[in-house]
Amino acid sequence: MRWIGLAVLGLGGVALLCMLGFWQVDRLGQKTALLNEVETGIVGDPVALPEAPMPENDRYLPVRLEGRTTGDELHILTSTAETGAGYRVVAPFETGQRRVMVDLGFIPAQRKDIRPAQRLEIIGNLDWPRETDGFTPEPQRADNIWFARDVPLMADALGTEPLLVVAREVSPALDDTILRPVSTAGIPNNHRQYAITWFSIALLWAGMTVFLGWRIAKGGEERS
Repeated sequence: MRWIGLAVLGLGGVALLCMLGFWQVDRLGQKTALLNEVETGIVGDPVALPEAPMPENDRYLPVRLEGRTTGDELHILTSTAETGAGYRVVAPFETGQRRVMVDLGFIPAQRKDIRPAQRLEIIGNLDWPRETDGFTPEPQRADNIWFARDVPLMADALGTEPLLVVAREVSPALDDTILRPVSTAGIPNNHRQYAITWFSIALLWAGMTVFLGWRIAKGGEERS
């Protein structure tokens, strides 16, 4: 009876853990295909700014804008491994009929100045960054220090539509900013690690089952 219980527990546990591992392998294939599709869309041919883009359908949509900045900016505190602490620059952009926001890239912390109004041609991607949560501090408006790209809140502060274009190309180039275009680098794909974890636990479970069976068998021999 003990052997039957051990077999059920051991084989059932291994089967369940392997099933979870194979499910993660399947999710890995789906996520990889999705990331490839997103990456292809990001660098696709830019289109004119849609009349009423939606976050669900138009996130990362490549667009082309021609117009001018206004000399106003918001500075969003951030950091990169290459350059250290600094700010993302988000500025109003007027196309003649519309006024939206453009993420012009990164400036080091010591270069916290405002770029003058200028005419630009921008190729970039629509984005609705998901950077806020219940712990995000309120912006320090007097010092122009923001802690996340909150599209509705930034639009209200700058008097624009709640639309953000993250610049990929700027002409003429801005010498004092480093472009930080949209990419799939920030989209996690950890399913390979999850699969390895489940298969490793399954192997450990199988080893423990064999060890327990050996102890049971050894105990029976000693009693004999």
